[in-house]
Amino acid sequence: MLKRKALLIDLTLCIGCGACQAACKETNNLPTEEEDKLSPTAYTALEEHGEIYVRRMCQHCEDPTCASVCPVGAFTKTAEGPVVYDVDKCIGCRYCMQACPFQVPRYDWSSRAPQIHKCNLCYARLKEGEQTACAEACPTGATKFGDREELLAEAWERIKAEPGKYVERVYGQHEVGGTSILYLSPVPFEQLGFKTNLQETALPQLTWNVLSKIPNIVTVGGVMLFGIWWITNRRDEVKQAELHEKIQQHNNGKLN
Repeated sequence: MLKRKALLIDLTLCIGCGACQAACKETNNLPTEEEDKLSPTAYTALEEHGEIYVRRMCQHCEDPTCASVCPVGAFTKTAEGPVVYDVDKCIGCRYCMQACPFQVPRYDWSSRAPQIHKCNLCYARLKEGEQTACAEACPTGATKFGDREELLAEAWERIKAEPGKYVERVYGQHEVGGTSILYLSPVPFEQLGFKTNLQETALPQLTWNVLSKIPNIVTVGGVMLFGIWWITNRRDEVKQAELHEKIQQHNNGKLN
């Protein structure tokens, strides 16, 4: 069975050097300027929170909402882990931007042929057996590439080994069903701008739970509608029969 790949980002090790962003831009042929926010030209960005640097990028959800809402299948969760985007299928509806719980996809408003932009977790490199460009470029090991389950195990080992160094949480393990980007932090995640009130159930699963009830609703509704039709139709039949009987009686009276 193919193991899904992931990144473990240890914020205690990040020194804000920008090597991850530079490698990402080079790999994706993007302008080389440093950027601290995600944009059509920055698939990974570094935010500074005091002495802590936070990498922002696509979380590559285990069950991505962007893929579930896309009407043309432009987003796909691959078996290897990355959530990839097919520009040739995209119709520019931007449902993905509205649905993403992390507000990651960016739209190139300045282009005459705009499209969605986001990290694809170096999918082409992964298929060749290589790690992501950002992980390869990181000089301190703050970004580590590997199998998701193994990285989760390692993350919890680090927390147990140095409980005073980390908050007791691996961000991305459970959020919206889990993501392929995992974080360790020395301070509560909400202090760093992370969404910490996200539910653990994948958002597409909630949609499916509602949709799965539709056949039952349709069945019950159908039965009710048929019942109403039958009662209404039966009343008409009774009225017609009574009218026919009255006419028949009237005609018989005339004959007598």
